[in-house]
Amino acid sequence: MPTNWYMILVAGLIPLAIGSIYYSPAVAGKQWMKVNGFTEESLEGGNMALIFGLTYLLSCAFALFIPQFTIHTVGFVQLMVEHASPGSPGYELYNSIMTDYGSQYRSFGHGALHGAIFSVLIALPLIAIVALFERRGGVYILIHWIYWMICSVLMSGLLCWLLKW
Repeated sequence: MPTNWYMILVAGLIPLAIGSIYYSPAVAGKQWMKVNGFTEESLEGGNMALIFGLTYLLSCAFALFIPQFTIHTVGFVQLMVEHASPGSPGYELYNSIMTDYGSQYRSFGHGALHGAIFSVLIALPLIAIVALFERRGGVYILIHWIYWMICSVLMSGLLCWLLKW
């Protein structure tokens, strides 16, 4: 498990920050409203505290998942957790491997690459499947996929670079 939980909490803010810019009328907001049939009046009156609060909690849950596909040593740490306690036979092996390889591929760029791959292989198919059943078009898919691509790249890059495991 991460030792600096605050990084998960920081990463959870990224979808809120990006969403406030990306879904603004100056970027993709007008097109998003058009493909959804929204008007400014129809969007008024929502419980914004609930919307932002749940968005943040769900974004933090997503941030907890990111290290599983971004930080290559996570699987090894999980494998060794029961065998690497001080005094156990696996302790020296664990320390040796983590010393030699634990910091490899721990850069923003490497995490961002994994975030981009995630957006293509996981986010895009999920968004597209929902859109197909909702009878939405390609513009709807593209708007939401670009948003999640940006969020995934930034969140994965940040966590790969700064999260301590």
